[in-house]
Amino acid sequence: MASFVRVGVLVWADVLIAYALFVMMPYLTTVWNLNITRAAAIVNVFYGVASIMPIGMAFLVDAFIGDYWMLLLSSLAYSIGVSFLAMSTPPVLSKAAGNCGAYKPDCIGDTQKALFYTALALIAIGMSGHITSLDYFLNQQIKKNQKSDQDDSEKQQPANHQIKKNQKSDQDESEKLDPTLRQVLGMFSVIIFPIVGCIALPYIKPWSVRFGIPAICTVVATFLFTTGYCSYRRDKPQGSPLKTLCRVFVASASKMCRHLPSNDNQVPHTRSLRCLDKAAIEVQTQNQEQIEQSRWKLCTREEVEETKMVIHMIPMWMTFIMCGVVISIGNTYFLEQATDMNRKVGKLKVPLPILKFFYDLVKEHFKKGDRFKKLYVQVTKKVIPERYVPPFGMVVAMLFSILCCITAAEVETRRLDVIRRHGFLDKPNEKIPMSMFWLLPQFLLLGAVDGMSNFSIDQFFTTQAPTSMTRYLKLFSYGVIGAGTVGSVLSVYVVSKVSERGGSQSWFQDTLNKSRLDNYYWTLTVLSSVNLILYVLVAWWYTCRDPSEDANKATKNEESTQP
Repeated sequence: MASFVRVGVLVWADVLIAYALFVMMPYLTTVWNLNITRAAAIVNVFYGVASIMPIGMAFLVDAFIGDYWMLLLSSLAYSIGVSFLAMSTPPVLSKAAGNCGAYKPDCIGDTQKALFYTALALIAIGMSGHITSLDYFLNQQIKKNQKSDQDDSEKQQPANHQIKKNQKSDQDESEKLDPTLRQVLGMFSVIIFPIVGCIALPYIKPWSVRFGIPAICTVVATFLFTTGYCSYRRDKPQGSPLKTLCRVFVASASKMCRHLPSNDNQVPHTRSLRCLDKAAIEVQTQNQEQIEQSRWKLCTREEVEETKMVIHMIPMWMTFIMCGVVISIGNTYFLEQATDMNRKVGKLKVPLPILKFFYDLVKEHFKKGDRFKKLYVQVTKKVIPERYVPPFGMVVAMLFSILCCITAAEVETRRLDVIRRHGFLDKPNEKIPMSMFWLLPQFLLLGAVDGMSNFSIDQFFTTQAPTSMTRYLKLFSYGVIGAGTVGSVLSVYVVSKVSERGGSQSWFQDTLNKSRLDNYYWTLTVLSSVNLILYVLVAWWYTCRDPSEDANKATKNEESTQP
């Protein structure tokens, strides 16, 4: 259990950092005085890259370094990155850099900029490494504890049956305590640290302290993690399935001029992408060296079919990206809108991260809620076949994204009306007499989009992807959303250029009050609707595998192999 706690502290530190980074957009627009489009581009590229990199890092874990070293290196990068972020604030190195110490754009020198961008790169590496290995390494420690408990019980062989019975009951109680203790420790990451990040951190005015506290916590968590080096269970790398995909492409390309054998129809396989079938054509080797290299020139039929399955999923995968574009506006433009709105409830001033708290609450309900999963699967199975449950979930997520964009456009139209009535167009720092909680419905809908899309993408990859790529299923979900987050930067640029045609004013101005985000949200509504139609067409073309049929085939194969 000590190993579990040492690894668990990394989770707690991650939660605290997530709330500290949530306000990155207001930090860039106020302290750095960047315009909203540039600040949003920095934030979205940062989060997008951090979500895409885990796929490549998983390859390094499986092929070379393993989960422990990935977790150690990423935690070190995390600690250094967050520390650099705190040091990049003006007061910390003002004397050494020769700049002023106030939180003003004039006090941001080249040293602060270099530290800031270096910090973002290191934090992205740290986030990616934790996404890749943290859950798997935690599971390894849990399995180690369970195995050690089982070995201890097997060593003790009591002569009396009553003693056996008592020991069994004691063992059952101990097994019940471990999950309970894990749940108690997990509650810290679910309740205590979000409360600290949501309520305590925002009331700290100096940005150096606001970023410094998570930095200290991350350094301490990394140190505690390293103290358990001798007690951790570390599985050796077993090779990456991505290497198998590369082998199929290389083997088929090396036999491009060869013809498929005439008796090829006798072997069961899919009829599409026949060019890849050449990877399974046997070629006689002449010496030992060629035999060793034949792995890159000869693949099995199963490896070819798995590669085809992955390629067939790409068109469906591309339609998921639009959900990432919509999700990206949550911690950028939505948050910037809330910055200058009325945050008071009575006499109490509510901090901005409370919106992230509600967002995460809805997201986790859709993504990990056991009751929701059971209810959703039971209801959808009664309406549609089981094989279409994951694609139908993406339809629900896309409908949520359309509703979210419509709600955001209507709220922004109302906000701009309030600004015009009070003459705040040229006063970007004035507080708008409109409650921040007008934005709560769109944050809740955005949480539903994020949670439902992650849940459905996970289900889709679980049922459709090869079993050898189980580790990559969750990472593909992050990669899809990350690609959409990076793509949102391109969408803003294109929309800005198109809106300027004919001598018109761009929808994206230096300040939020002069911008027309409502028009951008309506554009996202149209794009999301078109993407939904495109998704339905692609899903109609795509042939979904039935998990129940695969299970029946596996059962029959096992029965046939038995004597």
